[in-house]
Amino acid sequence: MSVKILSDSTCDLSPELIERYGIRILPLHVMLGSDEYLDGVSITPDKIYQWSDATKQTPKTSAVSIPEVTEAFQECLKEFDELVVFTISSSMSACFNNCRLAAQDLEAESRIHIIDSENLSTGIGLLVIEAAIMASKGFAAAQIEDVICKLRPKVRASFVVDTLVYLYRGGRCSGLAAMVGGALRLHPRIAVTNGAMGPGRKYRGSSAKYVMQYVQDMEQEILHARKARVFITHSGCDDDVVEMVRSYLEGLHHFDEILITHAGSVVSSHCGPGTLGVLYILE
Repeated sequence: MSVKILSDSTCDLSPELIERYGIRILPLHVMLGSDEYLDGVSITPDKIYQWSDATKQTPKTSAVSIPEVTEAFQECLKEFDELVVFTISSSMSACFNNCRLAAQDLEAESRIHIIDSENLSTGIGLLVIEAAIMASKGFAAAQIEDVICKLRPKVRASFVVDTLVYLYRGGRCSGLAAMVGGALRLHPRIAVTNGAMGPGRKYRGSSAKYVMQYVQDMEQEILHARKARVFITHSGCDDDVVEMVRSYLEGLHHFDEILITHAGSVVSSHCGPGTLGVLYILE
Protein backbone atom coordinates (compact mmCIF):
# COMPACT_ATOMS: atom_id res chain seq x y z
CA MET A 1 0.00 0.00 0.00
CA SER A 2 1.62 3.24 -1.14
CA VAL A 3 0.53 6.50 0.50
CA LYS A 4 1.41 10.05 -0.58
CA ILE A 5 1.37 12.91 1.94
CA LEU A 6 0.18 16.33 0.77
CA SER A 7 -0.21 19.62 2.60
CA ASP A 8 -1.21 23.14 1.76
CA SER A 9 1.65 25.63 1.85
CA THR A 10 0.80 27.04 5.27
CA CYS A 11 2.64 24.08 6.87
CA ASP A 12 5.78 26.25 6.49
CA LEU A 13 8.14 23.32 5.99
CA SER A 14 11.50 24.13 4.43
CA PRO A 15 12.40 22.86 0.94
CA GLU A 16 14.87 20.47 2.59
CA LEU A 17 12.18 18.92 4.80
CA ILE A 18 9.72 18.74 1.92
CA GLU A 19 12.29 16.81 -0.10
CA ARG A 20 13.41 14.64 2.81
CA TYR A 21 9.88 13.42 3.51
CA GLY A 22 8.54 13.44 -0.06
CA ILE A 23 5.67 15.84 0.59
CA ARG A 24 3.53 17.40 -2.16
CA ILE A 25 2.72 21.05 -1.42
CA LEU A 26 -0.48 22.80 -2.52
CA PRO A 27 0.32 26.54 -2.65
CA LEU A 28 -2.18 29.13 -1.46
CA HIS A 29 -2.61 32.45 -3.30
CA VAL A 30 -1.33 35.84 -2.20
CA MET A 31 -2.69 39.04 -3.77
CA LEU A 32 -0.72 42.28 -3.65
CA GLY A 33 -3.30 44.65 -5.05
CA SER A 34 -4.17 43.31 -8.50
CA ASP A 35 -1.08 41.08 -8.71
CA GLU A 36 -1.49 37.44 -7.73
CA TYR A 37 1.26 35.09 -6.55
CA LEU A 38 1.66 31.53 -5.27
CA ASP A 39 2.87 31.05 -1.71
CA GLY A 40 6.36 29.59 -1.68
CA VAL A 41 6.59 29.66 -5.47
CA SER A 42 6.51 33.22 -6.82
CA ILE A 43 6.45 35.47 -3.74
CA THR A 44 8.64 35.99 -0.67
CA PRO A 45 7.79 37.47 2.73
CA ASP A 46 10.29 40.30 2.15
CA LYS A 47 8.41 41.40 -0.96
CA ILE A 48 5.17 41.31 1.02
CA TYR A 49 6.62 43.50 3.78
CA GLN A 50 7.88 46.03 1.23
CA TRP A 51 4.49 46.21 -0.48
CA SER A 52 2.54 46.34 2.78
CA ASP A 53 4.69 49.11 4.23
CA ALA A 54 4.48 51.12 1.01
CA THR A 55 0.69 50.79 0.64
CA LYS A 56 -0.27 50.53 4.34
CA GLN A 57 -2.36 47.49 3.43
CA THR A 58 -2.21 43.81 4.21
CA PRO A 59 -2.17 41.35 1.31
CA LYS A 60 -5.24 39.27 0.61
CA THR A 61 -4.76 35.52 0.71
CA SER A 62 -6.97 32.79 -0.70
CA ALA A 63 -7.24 29.04 -0.54
CA VAL A 64 -6.02 26.55 -3.10
CA SER A 65 -8.84 26.34 -5.65
CA ILE A 66 -10.86 23.20 -6.29
CA PRO A 67 -9.47 22.80 -9.86
CA GLU A 68 -5.90 23.12 -8.53
CA VAL A 69 -6.54 20.53 -5.84
CA THR A 70 -8.29 18.22 -8.31
CA GLU A 71 -5.32 18.32 -10.68
CA ALA A 72 -2.87 17.56 -7.87
CA PHE A 73 -5.02 14.67 -6.62
CA GLN A 74 -5.30 13.19 -10.11
CA GLU A 75 -1.55 13.29 -10.61
CA CYS A 76 -0.82 11.67 -7.25
CA LEU A 77 -3.46 8.95 -7.62
CA LYS A 78 -1.76 7.75 -10.80
CA GLU A 79 1.28 6.78 -8.74
CA PHE A 80 -0.04 6.14 -5.23
CA ASP A 81 -2.84 3.99 -3.84
CA GLU A 82 -3.95 6.52 -1.22
CA LEU A 83 -3.44 10.15 -0.24
CA VAL A 84 -3.37 11.84 3.15
CA VAL A 85 -3.93 15.58 2.82
CA PHE A 86 -3.36 18.26 5.48
CA THR A 87 -4.87 21.73 5.50
CA ILE A 88 -4.70 24.83 7.65
CA SER A 89 -7.48 25.02 10.25
CA SER A 90 -10.86 25.03 8.54
CA SER A 91 -11.84 28.02 10.70
CA MET A 92 -9.11 30.07 8.99
CA SER A 93 -9.43 29.08 5.33
CA ALA A 94 -11.51 27.25 2.73
CA CYS A 95 -8.62 24.87 1.96
CA PHE A 96 -10.13 21.97 3.88
CA ASN A 97 -13.53 22.31 2.22
CA ASN A 98 -12.00 22.71 -1.25
CA CYS A 99 -9.96 19.54 -0.78
CA ARG A 100 -13.04 17.68 0.41
CA LEU A 101 -15.05 18.85 -2.62
CA ALA A 102 -12.24 17.90 -5.00
CA ALA A 103 -12.15 14.37 -3.57
CA GLN A 104 -15.92 14.13 -4.03
CA ASP A 105 -15.71 15.36 -7.62
CA LEU A 106 -13.17 12.63 -8.35
CA GLU A 107 -15.33 10.06 -6.53
CA ALA A 108 -12.19 9.11 -4.65
CA GLU A 109 -13.19 9.73 -1.04
CA SER A 110 -12.13 6.18 -0.10
CA ARG A 111 -8.60 6.84 -1.36
CA ILE A 112 -8.16 10.44 -0.19
CA HIS A 113 -8.07 11.15 3.53
CA ILE A 114 -8.30 14.88 4.28
CA ILE A 115 -7.25 16.09 7.71
CA ASP A 116 -8.20 19.46 9.17
CA SER A 117 -5.03 20.22 11.12
CA GLU A 118 -6.91 22.69 13.36
CA ASN A 119 -3.63 24.57 13.30
CA LEU A 120 -1.30 26.70 11.17
CA SER A 121 2.38 26.98 10.22
CA THR A 122 4.63 24.25 11.58
CA GLY A 123 1.85 23.28 13.95
CA ILE A 124 0.66 21.58 10.75
CA GLY A 125 4.21 20.66 9.75
CA LEU A 126 4.71 18.60 12.90
CA LEU A 127 1.74 16.43 11.97
CA VAL A 128 2.76 16.25 8.31
CA ILE A 129 6.17 14.86 9.23
CA GLU A 130 4.64 12.26 11.55
CA ALA A 131 2.34 11.15 8.73
CA ALA A 132 5.20 11.01 6.22
CA ILE A 133 7.25 8.81 8.53
CA MET A 134 4.32 6.45 8.93
CA ALA A 135 3.72 6.38 5.17
CA SER A 136 7.38 5.47 4.59
CA LYS A 137 6.90 2.50 6.95
CA GLY A 138 3.98 1.16 4.94
CA PHE A 139 1.02 2.25 7.06
CA ALA A 140 -2.31 2.65 5.27
CA ALA A 141 -4.00 6.05 5.04
CA ALA A 142 -6.72 5.13 7.56
CA GLN A 143 -4.09 4.09 10.11
CA ILE A 144 -2.17 7.32 9.56
CA GLU A 145 -5.33 9.40 9.93
CA ASP A 146 -6.24 7.63 13.17
CA VAL A 147 -2.83 8.32 14.73
CA ILE A 148 -2.73 11.92 13.53
CA CYS A 149 -6.18 12.70 14.91
CA LYS A 150 -5.00 11.48 18.32
CA LEU A 151 -1.87 13.65 18.09
CA ARG A 152 -3.69 16.74 16.83
CA PRO A 153 -4.88 18.10 20.21
CA LYS A 154 -1.37 17.63 21.62
CA VAL A 155 0.21 20.09 19.18
CA ARG A 156 1.33 23.31 20.82
CA ALA A 157 1.67 26.22 18.40
CA SER A 158 2.32 29.75 19.57
CA PHE A 159 4.21 32.84 18.46
CA VAL A 160 5.35 36.11 19.94
CA VAL A 161 4.76 39.09 17.67
CA ASP A 162 7.19 41.97 17.21
CA THR A 163 4.69 44.48 15.82
CA LEU A 164 0.90 44.78 15.95
CA VAL A 165 0.82 46.77 12.71
CA TYR A 166 0.27 43.80 10.41
CA LEU A 167 -2.39 42.24 12.63
CA TYR A 168 -4.13 45.63 12.65
CA ARG A 169 -3.94 46.03 8.86
CA GLY A 170 -5.43 42.56 8.48
CA GLY A 171 -8.31 43.30 10.84
CA ARG A 172 -7.07 40.97 13.60
CA CYS A 173 -6.29 43.78 16.05
CA SER A 174 -8.17 47.00 16.76
CA GLY A 175 -6.63 50.38 15.94
CA LEU A 176 -6.65 51.31 19.62
CA ALA A 177 -4.92 48.09 20.63
CA ALA A 178 -2.31 48.57 17.93
CA MET A 179 -1.72 52.18 18.97
CA VAL A 180 -1.47 51.35 22.67
CA GLY A 181 0.65 48.28 21.99
CA GLY A 182 2.99 50.29 19.80
CA ALA A 183 3.33 53.08 22.33
CA LEU A 184 4.05 50.67 25.16
CA ARG A 185 6.20 48.40 22.99
CA LEU A 186 4.00 45.41 23.81
CA HIS A 187 4.66 42.09 22.10
CA PRO A 188 1.71 39.68 22.44
CA ARG A 189 1.90 35.92 22.52
CA ILE A 190 -0.53 34.41 20.01
CA ALA A 191 -1.50 30.76 20.52
CA VAL A 192 -3.64 28.37 18.51
CA THR A 193 -6.42 26.75 20.54
CA ASN A 194 -9.21 24.62 19.09
CA GLY A 195 -8.29 25.72 15.58
CA ALA A 196 -8.35 29.46 16.26
CA MET A 197 -5.76 32.09 17.20
CA GLY A 198 -6.06 33.85 20.53
CA PRO A 199 -3.97 36.36 22.50
CA GLY A 200 -1.97 35.48 25.58
CA ARG A 201 0.64 37.16 27.73
CA LYS A 202 2.13 40.45 26.50
CA TYR A 203 5.86 41.06 26.75
CA ARG A 204 8.01 44.19 26.73
CA GLY A 205 11.58 45.04 25.94
CA SER A 206 14.08 44.30 23.20
CA SER A 207 13.57 41.38 20.84
CA ALA A 208 16.24 39.35 22.62
CA LYS A 209 14.55 39.96 25.97
CA TYR A 210 10.91 39.30 25.11
CA VAL A 211 11.61 36.32 22.86
CA MET A 212 13.59 34.60 25.61
CA GLN A 213 10.88 35.39 28.18
CA TYR A 214 8.35 33.80 25.84
CA VAL A 215 10.46 30.64 25.45
CA GLN A 216 11.33 30.39 29.15
CA ASP A 217 7.65 30.68 30.07
CA MET A 218 7.08 27.42 28.15
CA GLU A 219 10.03 25.49 29.59
CA GLN A 220 8.09 23.21 31.91
CA GLU A 221 5.67 22.25 29.16
CA ILE A 222 8.50 21.89 26.62
CA LEU A 223 10.13 19.32 28.91
CA HIS A 224 6.96 17.22 28.52
CA ALA A 225 7.03 17.39 24.72
CA ARG A 226 7.72 14.47 22.42
CA LYS A 227 11.47 14.27 22.04
CA ALA A 228 11.67 13.66 18.30
CA ARG A 229 11.63 17.30 17.15
CA VAL A 230 10.79 20.90 17.91
CA PHE A 231 10.37 23.78 15.47
CA ILE A 232 11.63 27.31 15.73
CA THR A 233 9.64 29.12 13.06
CA HIS A 234 10.07 32.81 12.40
CA SER A 235 9.11 35.48 9.90
CA GLY A 236 12.45 37.22 9.57
CA CYS A 237 14.03 37.58 13.01
CA ASP A 238 17.64 38.58 13.55
CA ASP A 239 19.96 35.60 13.25
CA ASP A 240 21.35 36.14 16.74
CA VAL A 241 17.87 35.97 18.27
CA VAL A 242 17.09 32.73 16.43
CA GLU A 243 20.44 31.27 17.47
CA MET A 244 19.80 32.29 21.08
CA VAL A 245 16.52 30.33 21.07
CA ARG A 246 18.17 27.35 19.37
CA SER A 247 21.00 27.34 21.91
CA TYR A 248 18.52 27.56 24.79
CA LEU A 249 16.51 24.60 23.51
CA GLU A 250 19.68 22.63 22.88
CA GLY A 251 20.72 23.32 26.47
CA LEU A 252 17.58 21.60 27.73
CA HIS A 253 18.97 18.30 26.32
CA HIS A 254 15.45 17.20 25.49
CA PHE A 255 14.95 17.14 21.71
CA ASP A 256 16.55 14.85 19.17
CA GLU A 257 16.18 17.48 16.45
CA ILE A 258 15.75 21.26 16.54
CA LEU A 259 14.39 22.48 13.20
CA ILE A 260 14.49 26.10 12.13
CA THR A 261 12.13 27.25 9.37
CA HIS A 262 11.04 30.55 7.89
CA ALA A 263 7.31 31.23 7.89
CA GLY A 264 5.83 31.29 4.40
CA SER A 265 4.21 34.23 2.67
CA VAL A 266 0.66 33.56 3.88
CA VAL A 267 1.54 33.35 7.56
CA SER A 268 4.10 36.18 7.30
CA SER A 269 1.62 38.50 5.60
CA HIS A 270 -0.60 38.42 8.69
CA CYS A 271 1.94 38.38 11.52
CA GLY A 272 4.57 40.69 10.03
CA PRO A 273 8.36 40.58 10.38
CA GLY A 274 10.07 39.65 13.62
CA THR A 275 7.53 37.04 14.73
CA LEU A 276 8.96 33.86 16.28
CA GLY A 277 7.35 30.67 17.52
CA VAL A 278 8.43 27.46 19.23
CA LEU A 279 6.17 24.57 18.23
CA TYR A 280 6.08 20.97 19.49
CA ILE A 281 3.83 18.01 20.30
CA LEU A 282 3.15 16.99 23.90
CA GLU A 283 3.58 13.39 24.99
